Amino acid sequence: MQLWLFLSPPYMFQRRKVNHKSVFITAVAALLLYGLTVSGRSAFHSPSHFLQALTFSVADTTPVKPAKKPITKPALQTREGSTAQQNRMLIDTVPVKKDSVNLVDSLQRKDSMIQKIDTFDLKLSKDSIDAQVDFEAEDSMVIDIPGKQIFLYNKASVKFKDVALDAAVIRLDQPTQILTAFSTKDSTGKRIGVPAFKQAESAFTSDTIRYNFKTQRGLTIGTYTQEGEMFIYGEKVKRISPTVFFAEKARFTSCNYDTPHFAFKARKVKFISNKVAVTGLVRPEFENVPIPLGLPFGLFPMKQGRRTGLLPPQPVANDQLGFGLEGLGYYKTVGEYWDATIRANIYSYGSYSLFLSPTYRKRYRYSGGFNISYLNTKIGFKGDPDYVPPNRNFSVQWNHSLDGKARPGQSFSASVNVATSLFNRYFPNNASQNFNNTLQSSIAYQRTWAGKPYNLSVTANHSQNTNSKQYNISLPDIGFTVNTLYPFQKKELVGTPKWYEKLGVSYNGTFRNQFSFTDTTFTLKHLLDTLNWSARHSIPIQLSLPALGPLQVGPAISYDETWHSRTFVRRWNPATKSVETVSEKGFYQERQMSFGLNFSTAVFGKLDFKKGNVKALRHVIRPTFGLGYRPDMNRSKWYRSQVDSTGRELWFDKFNGSQAANIPDGRSGSINLSIDNNLEMKVRDKKDTSEAAEKKIRLIDGFGMSTSYNMLADSFALSDFNFYLRSNLFEKINLTAGANVSPYQVDTKTGFRKRQYAWQADKFSLGRFTSGFVSVSTQFKSKPKDEKKEKEKQESERNRRNNADFDEQSRELNAIQRNPGEFADFNIPWSLNLSYSLNLNRQLKLDYSGFETLITQSVTFNGDFNLTEKWKVQANGVFDIQTKTLQYLTTSISRDLHCWQLAINVTPVGIYRSFSISINPKSGLLRDLRINRSKFFYNLPE
Repeated sequence: MQLWLFLSPPYMFQRRKVNHKSVFITAVAALLLYGLTVSGRSAFHSPSHFLQALTFSVADTTPVKPAKKPITKPALQTREGSTAQQNRMLIDTVPVKKDSVNLVDSLQRKDSMIQKIDTFDLKLSKDSIDAQVDFEAEDSMVIDIPGKQIFLYNKASVKFKDVALDAAVIRLDQPTQILTAFSTKDSTGKRIGVPAFKQAESAFTSDTIRYNFKTQRGLTIGTYTQEGEMFIYGEKVKRISPTVFFAEKARFTSCNYDTPHFAFKARKVKFISNKVAVTGLVRPEFENVPIPLGLPFGLFPMKQGRRTGLLPPQPVANDQLGFGLEGLGYYKTVGEYWDATIRANIYSYGSYSLFLSPTYRKRYRYSGGFNISYLNTKIGFKGDPDYVPPNRNFSVQWNHSLDGKARPGQSFSASVNVATSLFNRYFPNNASQNFNNTLQSSIAYQRTWAGKPYNLSVTANHSQNTNSKQYNISLPDIGFTVNTLYPFQKKELVGTPKWYEKLGVSYNGTFRNQFSFTDTTFTLKHLLDTLNWSARHSIPIQLSLPALGPLQVGPAISYDETWHSRTFVRRWNPATKSVETVSEKGFYQERQMSFGLNFSTAVFGKLDFKKGNVKALRHVIRPTFGLGYRPDMNRSKWYRSQVDSTGRELWFDKFNGSQAANIPDGRSGSINLSIDNNLEMKVRDKKDTSEAAEKKIRLIDGFGMSTSYNMLADSFALSDFNFYLRSNLFEKINLTAGANVSPYQVDTKTGFRKRQYAWQADKFSLGRFTSGFVSVSTQFKSKPKDEKKEKEKQESERNRRNNADFDEQSRELNAIQRNPGEFADFNIPWSLNLSYSLNLNRQLKLDYSGFETLITQSVTFNGDFNLTEKWKVQANGVFDIQTKTLQYLTTSISRDLHCWQLAINVTPVGIYRSFSISINPKSGLLRDLRINRSKFFYNLPE
């Protein structure tokens, strides 16, 4: 100190002010500089307990390879310290970086005998985890170093492998590797940040979650989860593995409320995810009121998709069949592509029904199914007024479709529906099927060749009338076509093509084999006797000429040749006073050739309006005028035969047995005329406020007529007038109508035509109706309460129909028809569907004594409306206007009970009358858990 005073200059002893901030900053900077440049990082030793809290281990978490045992050799002493101190630094978990100033002896660095140990080649402790853990929190993360715990606050999230956990607060304990998550409450007392756990397909929420990272086991309190349609709650749940859980005081329900309307409760449950839940004693409860009934154990299927099992029955009661069980069955999966369902209806008076429905499906290849039904019906007992002797009926249905991507250019489909004549009549719980007397089937194969103009189709068709018990089979029906070829067209089109280059030739060939029988004449001999085949070859030639101003000109030539295997000759039998038909086998040919020249154009008309919402009317007329000639090449196929005792004779065609309406003449020189119209209206769009906002409304899609005049005929030269009308008025009312009007007078006694025109009679008339039809349909419904929900429902139904198999679609359709109340849509407040049909036809009587007029007209209705938000009334039926009777009527009343539904179905009119009341869960898994009371009886006509 004295030396320093001695060397100091005199002015240093003068009094000056001292800046304390500058002195403090200078001192701190000096200390930092000293630590960085002199002592280095080796002077600062991290506390071991801090590292343990972060890494769960003294060793580093980085996986290491086993270190080789070092070679024992005396080490040289360095300025850094002793050898023991240096070894401790090498095995520290924090890598040591030596300062460049702190030099090591060159002998030590160059000595190859000194072993160098990598600081990252460290052993892991036994309690360390084997993957990275990601933490995240919106508020903060607090590390408790003495307690070796980490806390995450506010929207905390932890991710480990495929495990994800979200909660308000998450606590991680390092020594035990247990993670705890729980929620908090806001200022209003509402719980926020409820813990949510997810691993693979398993997900649940709980009040508290404890999870062990090492063992991947956990314990939860107040857990909610969902497996398929089932909502599950457990007071305590222990997780043994990702797919196995044990629960204490568990609850099962399909109600999605926190406090469900109903549930099944069990004290102990074992869950196997997506498979099954096994319980001990289980009992139901409604509105938290336990039912004093239970089962010693319970099995709740959790597996989605196909699974083998029993199908529970539904009890019914019938005065004519007795007490019964309907729907008792068994479902069996057979391999990867097949499954089968067998159901039975059993009644106490002896009747029973069997239904076998195997289905098959191979994705991107094909799908289909069968429905084989057998009915053994016994109504009442002998001596009863409504007794019906036992009868047996069966039905076979087959549906098959080939995926279009499976075989490009080929398609195969089948829709087969064959049944005995009384099957539909005795089929229960389906009023519309009871009145269906026509069955049809079709099996079709089609083939096209890429790059070639060939097309092949092979079909088999079936039609059946259950009233007349007549079956008509067409097997096979082969068609082969060659698309239009242009023989004079150049391979490379250059410039404007010549007129002859548009000359086209095509070919159509068909072969049909037919036979018919009744259900009482089904024998091989009868089939061979009624076998009738025919083949037709048609070669049309067409030419497209350039337009002559507004006229389009199209000449056409065609040649047809038909081969027949039979002729049908009708002869009058005076003994029986009836017409008998005699068939002769052989090979017969029929040829026909025709020439035609057609002219067509279009005429446009428009009427503008300056005031009002209607802006304009647009009318388009498309007339077609044609000339045709056909030589007489088949004069021999027509013959005359007596048809009654008065000696009246009619002309018949010997190839198909049809009757000619007039004197046939194969030669024809005809003038053809047809006119088509459509009418459109342009109105102002009310939804668009701009000046140019307009939209088109089609008033009449098509209205027209057609007729022809044979200039070479000596009588009845003018053919009938054909009228038609098509319209979709205001996109609400679908209207279709057609009529055939004869221009000739008629014999009032027999109904046959006269040679005089209708307008030549004493009373002027344009003609008389010989046939006609009118069909009107409309649909009205309110807007859905929830537009988004309605779109989701339509999309879901569309996907389900595309993916559902044939058996599932058939059973769903039957279920809707039998119990419409169970499928009520409360999202649509009201809807109404109406349709009216009228058919008029004058046909020749079976005994050829004259004509008779057949008129049928009926009204079909289907509607529903909501009495309240939870009550809906539905009704559908058919009213026959001609007989002034209600053919059948089905009504239903539905009550939406949230997770349950109440339905009352009544069919008071029809062959099959019934009454049922049922209450059942909406869930498909528990749909068979229903309370049902049904009664039905047959009201068979005499």
